[in-house]
Amino acid sequence: MITGLWGKKIGMTQVFADDKVVPVTVLDVGRLIVTNKKTQERDGYDAVQIGCVKKRYADKAFSTDWVKQPKKYFSFVREIKVTDELDEQKFAVGNAISCQDILSIGDKVDAFGKTKGCGFAGVVRRWNFAGARASHGSTMGNTTGSLSFFATQGKVIKGKKMPGHMGNKQRVVKNLKVMKVDGNANLIVINGSVPGRPGTLIFIRKS
Repeated sequence: MITGLWGKKIGMTQVFADDKVVPVTVLDVGRLIVTNKKTQERDGYDAVQIGCVKKRYADKAFSTDWVKQPKKYFSFVREIKVTDELDEQKFAVGNAISCQDILSIGDKVDAFGKTKGCGFAGVVRRWNFAGARASHGSTMGNTTGSLSFFATQGKVIKGKKMPGHMGNKQRVVKNLKVMKVDGNANLIVINGSVPGRPGTLIFIRKS
């Protein structure tokens, strides 16, 4: 069986669970088709290659031309690692993947994705620095302040928190609970938040 599933983040909302309001993230895992299978004998590892069919071709039948021109017919193509023995009929090339066959309510998953890119940011926003006092004539503002004790050498300690590019990094959130799996709409509802903004590509791996 494959270890996870690829999808796109739709956004966040909230649901009721055990008479409590729970924040959740909704993921779109629809229009996924098997495009190739990697084997240990041929490629050196076992994996299933899947592609997300573009909306304009979603109602058309699968053709071998789709595999030859993946950029034309698929919005993205990714691989999923295979751990146990794979069902050859269910994961044959051209078959659609259903989220109900892989995940179920109550499963614990890890969500991998890129965080939101925030551009260039100062130390107050990027590293949550307190900043200088706002009274008694302080003119420091939101500047970094002293960089190190190497004043005479003109050096900066390696790893010093300074202004720079914020976000757009690969991150993972572990042990999230699957609240709902909708096979008809191909949606997965996960407890908590996952990295990225709406539309970000997310990989859901079983914990």
